[in-house]
Amino acid sequence: MDALPLVALVAASAATAGLARRTPLPAPLLLVAVGLIGSYVPGVPTYTLDAHIVLPLLLPPLLYTAAVDSSYLDLRANLRPVALLSVGYVLFATVAVGWLAYRLVPDLPLTAALVLGAVIAPPDAVTAAAIARRAGLPARVTTILQGESLVNDATAITAYKVALAAAVGEGVSWGGGVREFLLASVGGVGVGLLLMVPLHWLRTHLREPLLQNTLSLLIPFVAYAAAERVHASGVLAVVVVALYLGHRSWQVDFATRLQEAAVWKMVAFVLESVVFALIGLQLPFVLKGLGTYSVTEAFGYAALVFLAVVAVRFVWVYPATYLPRWLSRRIREREPGTDWTSPLIVGWAGMRGVVSLAIAFSIPPVTSDGAAFPARNLVLFLTFTTVIGTLVVQGLTLPLLVRALKLPGRDRQAETLAEAQAQSEASTAAEARLEDLLTDERNSLPQPLTDRLRTVLERRRNAVWERLGAGNPVTGESADDTYRRLAGEMIEAEREVFVRLRDERRIDDEMMRTLLRRLDLEEAAAYREDADG
Repeated sequence: MDALPLVALVAASAATAGLARRTPLPAPLLLVAVGLIGSYVPGVPTYTLDAHIVLPLLLPPLLYTAAVDSSYLDLRANLRPVALLSVGYVLFATVAVGWLAYRLVPDLPLTAALVLGAVIAPPDAVTAAAIARRAGLPARVTTILQGESLVNDATAITAYKVALAAAVGEGVSWGGGVREFLLASVGGVGVGLLLMVPLHWLRTHLREPLLQNTLSLLIPFVAYAAAERVHASGVLAVVVVALYLGHRSWQVDFATRLQEAAVWKMVAFVLESVVFALIGLQLPFVLKGLGTYSVTEAFGYAALVFLAVVAVRFVWVYPATYLPRWLSRRIREREPGTDWTSPLIVGWAGMRGVVSLAIAFSIPPVTSDGAAFPARNLVLFLTFTTVIGTLVVQGLTLPLLVRALKLPGRDRQAETLAEAQAQSEASTAAEARLEDLLTDERNSLPQPLTDRLRTVLERRRNAVWERLGAGNPVTGESADDTYRRLAGEMIEAEREVFVRLRDERRIDDEMMRTLLRRLDLEEAAAYREDADG
């Protein structure tokens, strides 16, 4: 098999995503645009989405990296709105969008329309996370959108299987559909619950970071495959395992955490870039298969279906936001008040993505009696245009809408104050532990080393408070920023000496790498990671 097209796709996608960081455009939109243009460039290979590749090979790691970085406590606190969107909305959208498509598009059978509804019902996890980061959404809204997108694929895939069974003539009843949904959801959660504890135990008992990170890369595929093996939801199994492991990541040693963060950041970057580029590259394929429908007719139907998708989400979001509050005093007392702006953002943030396209491409070409699947190519086209439409229209305007509504973003000052208070409590505990240890003669140290331990501790205690203080009148830097900049300059001076000594053959390469690694660890300790990664 020629690997060059795959290498070219990854390289071009990564380069485009890197370029997007220097433009005001969100990376998903630029990647889709480049994919659309590239699909008509002579010599570019044909890349067709295959559900047998996307669902078991691309979806698990993307879900895993999104879920492991999510907050289990925040998701639990927002369980009701997340469940109403990830389950209730997807089922409602499947039926509502399917029925509207049946009424709006001539010659589209109801069963095929319901398949279309299930395919385009779920907003995309990757898209939601990418756009939310760029738009600067309030923390609670971001949590709800991310929680929705983590679970809704399981609901949509189950609804798709039920609708597809009816469309191909296999026979399905409401009772059978409910049973399949319960099997998929309860089974997926059950598999995740069974796997999460032994996988966490294995992670904490492996002593080699390379082995631990190899296991980390395998976990989403193991969870997904195990659940699918018993006809349960692999999506839910991956999410349950990832939430548990993310919640207990502090129990893994520091070397593994550092290496794992870098590995998964790279994996997520590559996969997200490739996924969005692949969406754009599907245009020639879906246009070529329209058959009896003209391009003008197809785009007219696409506009109607897109409007239906947008409208149906608002029809669900506002009642789902306010009805529980009107019906339950406990909810009104427990949850903060919500005005009309947050539901507006949640309703407008329904971008679709690669999962919808992958499911659509898995629609069989023929039914159980050997006849062609009704309007299959049109369903593919409408799925594609809905994905592109939500990415472009909603993805481009969402940041503008957030700014126009003047929604309160993250309170950086309050977050820094909370960080400083937490660090102060931790430093006090560490100081007490140090004094207790030093009373034992087995822990005796020369005074300079004891002073160094206290200095490092005091430095950590003061660093966050210094960010709250006044900046340098000349540079505008806080004392902490200046400290880190000067530490970096000193480390760079040491690094240059080590390289020079290696070049002069006074030390060998192995010794130089050992010395440079020590400097790298010190530099990593001195510099805190930017919030946006």
